[in-house]
Amino acid sequence: MSEAAIQQQMVVFFRNNYQRKGVDKGLIFSVPNERAGGYMAMKNLLLTGLLSGVSDLVVVLHGKVIFIEVKNATGKQSSNQIKFQKQVENLGFPYYLVRTLKEFQEIIENYS
Repeated sequence: MSEAAIQQQMVVFFRNNYQRKGVDKGLIFSVPNERAGGYMAMKNLLLTGLLSGVSDLVVVLHGKVIFIEVKNATGKQSSNQIKFQKQVENLGFPYYLVRTLKEFQEIIENYS
């Protein structure tokens, strides 16, 4: 399964259980970090806050901010992703490398 498909499953699960109308328990959002366009487009993205290596998802739940990096069964973090993970953890925030919907569900349930 692709990383995008796994991420979609996670977002649907979270929104159905924690973010639907009348159940405002948390937020989940992605951080688009793809490089697209030419030099000027990339320069503009960098100037407006693009950060290489940022996690795929950010979850806000019960006063916590949780960073989620999504990988498939064989995916590996880039050096920038590892650097971002260390920065986040040094700031005291949880960061998870997640490969399946089940793993994601267990993490979220631990914070619920």
